[in-house]
Amino acid sequence: QVRLVESGGGLVQAGGSLRLSCAASGRTVSRYPMGWFRQAPGKEREFVAVVSASDSSTYYADSVKGRFTISRDNAKNTVYLQMNSLKSEDTAVYYCAAKEYSGNYFYTASYQYWGQGTQVTVSS
Repeated sequence: QVRLVESGGGLVQAGGSLRLSCAASGRTVSRYPMGWFRQAPGKEREFVAVVSASDSSTYYADSVKGRFTISRDNAKNTVYLQMNSLKSEDTAVYYCAAKEYSGNYFYTASYQYWGQGTQVTVSS
């Protein structure tokens, strides 16, 4: 079983930055693609970014491309999401997820393990 714990969320002004962390325990996640998703009030959970296990390739939602950077530190069993140039529309609960089995990177149903989420609020 994999346990994921997110941290680093908070309140920030538009244009500011935050760095989210996702610490994994229970099992090493170095062999798993790791993703970040977000869910705004009244909306479905949506894909933000993913980093592969094999070569640490990264993929991003169009809405965050060029502003967010996902990375992983396998030695620390931790994944990060650096968020720059934040906008009010980035306000959401951000979730870290691990994908153990095959499946599309961009779908929530493809991920088996989820953290509890961390709130990010961007004030305009």
